[in-house]
Amino acid sequence: MGVRLRDVAQLAGVSVKTVSNVVNGYAHVSAATRAKVEQALAQLGYQPNLSARNLRRGRTGVIALALPELDAPYFAELSRFVIRAAAEHRWLVVIEQTDGSLERERAILDGVRDHRVDGLLLSPISIGADELAARTDATSLVLLGERIYDGPADHVAIDNVRAARDVTEHLIGLGRRRVAALGVQQYSISGTSPLRLAGYRQALAAHGLPELTAEVERYHRAEGAAAMARLLDSPAPPDAVFCFNDLLALGAMRTILSSGLRVPEDIAVAGLDDIEDGRFSTPTLTTVAPDKAQLARVAVDLLRLRMDGPDRPPREVKADYRLMPRESTLGRTT
Repeated sequence: MGVRLRDVAQLAGVSVKTVSNVVNGYAHVSAATRAKVEQALAQLGYQPNLSARNLRRGRTGVIALALPELDAPYFAELSRFVIRAAAEHRWLVVIEQTDGSLERERAILDGVRDHRVDGLLLSPISIGADELAARTDATSLVLLGERIYDGPADHVAIDNVRAARDVTEHLIGLGRRRVAALGVQQYSISGTSPLRLAGYRQALAAHGLPELTAEVERYHRAEGAAAMARLLDSPAPPDAVFCFNDLLALGAMRTILSSGLRVPEDIAVAGLDDIEDGRFSTPTLTTVAPDKAQLARVAVDLLRLRMDGPDRPPREVKADYRLMPRESTLGRTT
């Protein structure tokens, strides 16, 4: 038979209720009493029955994480941090891939209750605020990534406008005067393209520089390579490129180098996401690094708060980021 709360209470010299309060993280326990109980828990090797606890609360101890592309390095890295943050609450994470399709995102939003999960973290691509407002599934929801304007849900993301402006200013500060934006999407609902394009435009306007843009359908390496080829074929090619994510930037660098040009001597390249590939590319990739650990931790905390208080107003939280200048804009320093 496993160690019971009664056994811990007897060793610590307190009531079973006090032990239960400590185990469940209630705040109204004195520091001295909490220390005695925790010592007894450790001495007896007590392990809580999570299934029974969740059953009493009407919960499963499982949350869902729905992402557009599991093979995209950014989402793979973010998943790892979400799983780590969820483990602190003793939650398991099941992962769904939406492919960024409206149909899949709608299906997950409307049917997550059928999967018996306590909450959903969703990184949306196609779904908009109207669909969120019409949602009938009452499962707690937190949005990750770009802004769904006026959406009725908690949301955590970096300030994409400011981040894009910062990286564009970095390129301009290096003396580049024909800075292209690679990653524009004509029909973008989720906000990645318009937000990063807005920051790019703000930086150019502040210096009186012309816009030069290249469109893509998806934020993949091949799209970045093809878009860069179109920019090189234009009458006045860029001397710097801000790519709206790192995969686009890696594809763009491949095209530049294959064309006999140099990075950054002829064309400086910067991305956004700080995926591990960019730290080991040749040259290493200048990028904006979102604090992925913070994004995951805040999203999981918001989900817990939403479970405990489903009627509270939605919150919008901005996570931190850093500009990471590397060889693709600065050149080698050795």
